[in-house]
Amino acid sequence: MGIRGLMSFVEDHSNEFFTDLKVRDTKIVIDGYALFHRLCFNSNLELRYGGDYDSFADVVQKFFESLFACNICPYVVLDGGCDISDKKLKTLKDRAREKIQMAHSLSVGGGGYVCPLLIREVFIQVLIKLQVCFVQCFSEADRDIMTLANHWNCPVLSSDSDFCIFDLKTGFCPLNSFQWRNVSTIKGTGDCYIPAKCFSIDALCRHFSNMNKALLPLFAVLCGNDHINLPIMDTFLSKVRLPLGATSSKGRRHHRVLGLLNWLSHFANPTEALDNVLKYLPKKDRENVKEILCCSMEEYQQSQVENMQQPNAHRISLPIRQIIYGLLLNASPHLENVSWNALPSQPPAFSEVERINKNIKTSIVNAVELPKDYSDLSKLTELSLAKRQILLLETLKVKQTILEPIPSSLKLLVSVSCYWLQHTEAKAKLHHLQALLLGMLMGPLHVIINSPDKEDLREDGARMLYEEFQRVKEQTRPGTRLDLDTAHIFCQWQCCLQMGMYLNQLLSAPLPEPDLTRLYSGSLVHGLCRQLLTSTSVESLLSMCPEAKQLYEHLFNATRSYASAELFLPKGKSNSKKKRQKKQGTSWSKNRVGTTSDTKCWYEGSNRFGLLTVENLEEHIELSELE
Repeated sequence: MGIRGLMSFVEDHSNEFFTDLKVRDTKIVIDGYALFHRLCFNSNLELRYGGDYDSFADVVQKFFESLFACNICPYVVLDGGCDISDKKLKTLKDRAREKIQMAHSLSVGGGGYVCPLLIREVFIQVLIKLQVCFVQCFSEADRDIMTLANHWNCPVLSSDSDFCIFDLKTGFCPLNSFQWRNVSTIKGTGDCYIPAKCFSIDALCRHFSNMNKALLPLFAVLCGNDHINLPIMDTFLSKVRLPLGATSSKGRRHHRVLGLLNWLSHFANPTEALDNVLKYLPKKDRENVKEILCCSMEEYQQSQVENMQQPNAHRISLPIRQIIYGLLLNASPHLENVSWNALPSQPPAFSEVERINKNIKTSIVNAVELPKDYSDLSKLTELSLAKRQILLLETLKVKQTILEPIPSSLKLLVSVSCYWLQHTEAKAKLHHLQALLLGMLMGPLHVIINSPDKEDLREDGARMLYEEFQRVKEQTRPGTRLDLDTAHIFCQWQCCLQMGMYLNQLLSAPLPEPDLTRLYSGSLVHGLCRQLLTSTSVESLLSMCPEAKQLYEHLFNATRSYASAELFLPKGKSNSKKKRQKKQGTSWSKNRVGTTSDTKCWYEGSNRFGLLTVENLEEHIELSELE
């Protein structure tokens, strides 16, 4: 949830509230949301190009390897969906606005921190690969984290200031002082540990006249957290005289923290303190405010980057979400035994919050009515694999036959890419598709060069191609001009992939879930886009590795049939072609069949999977039209 100003306040008093800790030989409960954000933002990763997921995956793996080296057994707890009460909706909207501003800043060369779209999914996949235990909660994870940590008598690792309020038996270790990159050894032994600092709620209470720790939840809601922001609390704060004690250097928020803690320390218990809060409020508001404050206090008890001038990138995946809503609607208890025909004439609608330029607004989305076979979500797993696959592929508008030559691990990626290409709002060009498909080769190449039974291929071109891709990636350094249109196009593709994966999961994976950790590297695909527009061709890149070349051919052949004809035209060629058509009149029309035939030959010949450079293609089309 987060309490405004509290974390920086306690860190300013580090000597009083924290003790040094050597973390080893223990379980530890980790706030997954806080961890993947910290690893993403504090590892010098490139964030402007939509996510270097391979680099992020490497960082996550190194983090957990440090824990394993110290015999630390991690248990990761992830947040789930929003609480049905929507009590955090305003906070989520405010954060969404902040992210939009940060994304805009990044897109024009400024600073900012925005998590790449699929970072959570990549994080989960690494946890699975490393066999790290994790769980996803139904809603916010804080209370479950506290319960687990107290059950196992182990510390919590997070950056959320709420853990300064929870009564944790073994304490709370903030991520910013958890030195996992600095694994140390105990002198005279081979035992390793991670230096850390541990927050003590008892030390905090001692500092404030041995206050009752049961008062801290009331402090949290009075101070303001992500769930509660009552303007009427300003009435209380303006009337009560808060004793400040030592002067704070961090301004208004630290004054509020210090004053409230000092004021609350005079009361014996929460009931007495709450009654004193309410007496400063108008009588007509007291009961309502009391109910809100009490409910909020119970929470502390145990239980991208895209072009802002373009439309919201998530719009492209709306048809997939409508199918998801249709499936989920069939699980709603209040609609049990009610058929779609018995519902009002308008189909059931869902509200979505989306970006409009650099602001947000709510829009209404209708669910899609599904065939009877899919009318009960609880029985979806009983459907045959074929039927579940049919719904997935029909949603993505892809024929199953085109997937036959595609490796199983890439079938969902290819299906999503075909969906993406069919939508005109994507405005993808040939070099975008080429770069994206080349980027998909990183996973298979990584497997080849790390397989002991493929020494000949390792000696051959696989390693050379992999190293060439790494070189392209490294050249896309901070300061390189960001092509906003390209960034937006790849952001749209990620939105399609995210929703495609969610639908696939909801249908119990009729297609294998792809390995995201080696799937998309933003720095690589942006760098490849630049090279493909200048001197480099796909053919020259892949000539060093025949196996990669063959896989790329399968990927390109599967996707090209779903692309518009304009995808294969050079920039500006569409307009010039129309001008020539108008000028040549009927004589051009007579030669049109020949032109189409030439283009078909280009597709089906040795360059049938996009190996020609843009310049060669332009020359080819001009010659065809002149014949």
